[in-house]
Amino acid sequence: MRNEAKTTATSTATSAAASLEAAPPRSFRARPAVWLAMIGISTAVCALAIMIGTHKFHLGPAAIVLMPILWTVLIGGFLGVQKWRPIGGRARAVSTHLMDVSIVFFLAGLGSQIGPSLAKFTNIGPAILLQEVGHVVGTVILALPVAVALGLGRTAIGATWSIDRESYLAFAIQRFGVRSPEYRGVFGVWVLGSVFGAVFISLLAGLLGGLEFFDPRALALGLGLGSASMMLGGVGALSILYPEMAGEIMALAALSNLVTNIVGFYAGVFIALPLCQKLYRMWSRIWGRDDLGRRIRGAAPARALAGSRGDSPGTAAEAADSDDNPGAGTVDVNSIEEDPTVIRTPRTWLTAFAATGAVGVLLNALGTGSARPLDVVGVLILLALTAVALVLAKLVPAVPSSIWVLALATLASATFLPIGPFIASATQNINVLFAGLPMIALIGMSLGRDVKALRSLSWKIVIVALITFTASFVAAAAIAQVAMKFQ
Repeated sequence: MRNEAKTTATSTATSAAASLEAAPPRSFRARPAVWLAMIGISTAVCALAIMIGTHKFHLGPAAIVLMPILWTVLIGGFLGVQKWRPIGGRARAVSTHLMDVSIVFFLAGLGSQIGPSLAKFTNIGPAILLQEVGHVVGTVILALPVAVALGLGRTAIGATWSIDRESYLAFAIQRFGVRSPEYRGVFGVWVLGSVFGAVFISLLAGLLGGLEFFDPRALALGLGLGSASMMLGGVGALSILYPEMAGEIMALAALSNLVTNIVGFYAGVFIALPLCQKLYRMWSRIWGRDDLGRRIRGAAPARALAGSRGDSPGTAAEAADSDDNPGAGTVDVNSIEEDPTVIRTPRTWLTAFAATGAVGVLLNALGTGSARPLDVVGVLILLALTAVALVLAKLVPAVPSSIWVLALATLASATFLPIGPFIASATQNINVLFAGLPMIALIGMSLGRDVKALRSLSWKIVIVALITFTASFVAAAAIAQVAMKFQ
């Protein structure tokens, strides 16, 4: 018996060793050719998108705006899902490493644009500040219960805690990871907003403005959604309805958008997201749904929810309604590919930083049509802020680098600090939507890993996205209207 057991144990160990040897390595050292390919392709995608340019079409009061960021998504996404020369797991792993730097670099650029305008807060009335509550809370209160009821599961959190523009997308990647349902909710709403957001908001603004229920100034304040294309679409519709107030509408919408870019990100991260996560658990119990969006039988939602999170394996599956279609409209976790990871060394970090900076200077010059020696200095400053933020995030893991870098860049470029005017002048000609465009291309090129999971969101994410945009705009306008009456 002892020899038999020994033989069995030896056989099991041998089989395990063989399976480990046969399995692909989970971490690897990427060859220079892979780095050059991903950097070159992503740069070419961005350059092509910039050359295609911005195109605007009028449809009555609505305005359809097609910008380079949209072309980048479409071209990068096509390359990510095409089967002729598919982008493999190792190439996507290199893409992820590059993305980790380019995301923080993009946010550094965004912060440098906000800092010089901080002084404007002294003249902002309560209406423009209070409307931010509508942007933050309106989506969570109105859109979240619908998303949970439709069976989006934890994807509902990502789809409804904000209107999911670029800074929120960057935060979601770092906070949840690209393979999480929360991230897919953010990404789904972000894509829909990039494609249809301006058209939808312009139609909605025209409808509400034509009803003459809201003060046009309140609607203008509500347009500060954190998205330039959505804001401009709404401004165009309101300006047609109220031509005598066109200048004031544009000024108020732009100022509101500035407040959203400065305050909204922090309010979304520290207020809306925790609130959304708590209310998600409540609505999951009320609607009887588990974390995969499956319907739960009887009165055992708590057990099923725990099981779907892995606390009690199998419980959620046993509690799920067999007549429901598990996972419909949510993320099919079995369709998510597991990519290996690049072994990160000082050389890989240096490569990622050098590529981000060089490509940023090139695309900014191509997009803005101008190049100054000071722009190179500005990019180097943004890269330095990026490096400091990444180090701080490693030292204080509770605060991600996306928050560190936005705060550092905003303060560093504030004109009330001694070094602020120089940093502001060095970065003022850097258009972050051009310099940070590779982040979008790299995300699109990684779609091959997640395309099945994104397809599984189906029509439900479209409904939730439209409700999220509507709730944010209408709630902000309503709060601004009330504040203006009591001002």
